[in-house]
Amino acid sequence: MATLYTQRTSNIHRTWALVIGFLIVVIAVGYAFSWYYQSPSILYIAIILAIGTNFYAYWASDKLVLSMNRARPATRKEFFDYYTVTENMAITAGLSMPKLYVIDDTAPNAFATGRDEKHAVVCATTGLLSMMNRQELEGVVAHELSHIKNHDMLLMTVAVVLAGFVAILAQIFLRISFFGGGRRDNNGNIGIVLAIIAVVGIILAPLAAKLIELAISRRREYLADASSALLTRYPQGLVSALKKISSHTAPMKRANLATAHLFIGDPFGTKKGGTSGWIERLFSTHPPVQKRIEALLGQT
Repeated sequence: MATLYTQRTSNIHRTWALVIGFLIVVIAVGYAFSWYYQSPSILYIAIILAIGTNFYAYWASDKLVLSMNRARPATRKEFFDYYTVTENMAITAGLSMPKLYVIDDTAPNAFATGRDEKHAVVCATTGLLSMMNRQELEGVVAHELSHIKNHDMLLMTVAVVLAGFVAILAQIFLRISFFGGGRRDNNGNIGIVLAIIAVVGIILAPLAAKLIELAISRRREYLADASSALLTRYPQGLVSALKKISSHTAPMKRANLATAHLFIGDPFGTKKGGTSGWIERLFSTHPPVQKRIEALLGQT
């Protein structure tokens, strides 16, 4: 319990550290680009976009994610078990009742979004709601509520913005390069060393940012699993749910790379047997299901 509390507290600090670090990195990169291309406007644009994307991600991330997945509000009458399970789990977790949404999709999956505990959303597919028994549904809902309680949503949203924005900066750099420009030496030639560094940075920066995003996502899944087991006092419920989710190999209808990390299972489906190569594991938004199950069973 103490370990989970410590991890939750450090997660809040890590979120704000990431936000501040993100702004510093963007401003620094913007300054470097503006110096290299002798155009102060690049720095101003970088600062405006950095602040704007952070602000938008904080205030409207839930609406954006729900819209991208075509989710609709879930009524108590239509999804009674979903509603009552979430109410019970929210009370147990000491959280306000989140808004409930559903996605009309046969693939079993679920996610949580929102900027904080008072503006949280839990969304599940109709496939998941039809497939799970009550104990399994409790495990899934407790997992999503744990993301809310652990303050994962803002952290992962900022990580996505960071990865995306670094990629945008790289694109800006490339497009400007196509039209020439750049600081030149006394002989009128572009500095070869600076050019090499710039090209390497353009290639590696988006990749590094994406790997950081994926690492954060995988770590948050393990913590949410542990928190779910603590809430339900029955890890086997989530274990059984994860087995059912991973056994469904077909992808979701509207699987999206931008929101894949939010789901409890991989929205792009899984290979039969759950095996994958090391490259796939490296770029996966989720840890291997078998590893998650082993961690959960180790708590019993």
